[in-house]
Amino acid sequence: MGGPKRVPCRAELTGAPMVETPNPTGRFGGVKRLEDRLRGRSSVIAHNKEGIAQSLIDLARANLTDVISWDNQGNVSVKASEDIPDAVASAIKKVKITRSKDGDPTLEIEMHDKVSVLRVLAKSAGLLEPPKEESQAPSVVGITMHGPTVVDAKYEPVKKDGTD
Repeated sequence: MGGPKRVPCRAELTGAPMVETPNPTGRFGGVKRLEDRLRGRSSVIAHNKEGIAQSLIDLARANLTDVISWDNQGNVSVKASEDIPDAVASAIKKVKITRSKDGDPTLEIEMHDKVSVLRVLAKSAGLLEPPKEESQAPSVVGITMHGPTVVDAKYEPVKKDGTD
């Protein structure tokens, strides 16, 4: 009647030696590494922050006119791939060539979404955070207050009739 009955484990029933349960975080490189992996952080990303930032900036700066040009009559010409800078080429999401029934080729070029790239850059630069409200209260580093000086005073009783 002293609580739930204890059920023996398999090792106790079979006489097999007790095996220590391995620490599950050991397989993942420790608690800190496991926490980083669970949060989505990667040491590769952490060590290449500037390269990632530059790639995002390149995506944001790339324009369709870096790949194709057209004139007033609507004639479109595509630059040769060797004439397209790598930073601009990385901004191309898809190139699709289709042929009409007559056999005329149609070229479709899709660039990566510039707005989403700019949003990521603005967020990482802190531009999307609301501005901090400035307080109208004065900034005070420290206040030293001095109270009144206590003076020991001696009181002499005064008689009501005015005599000492």
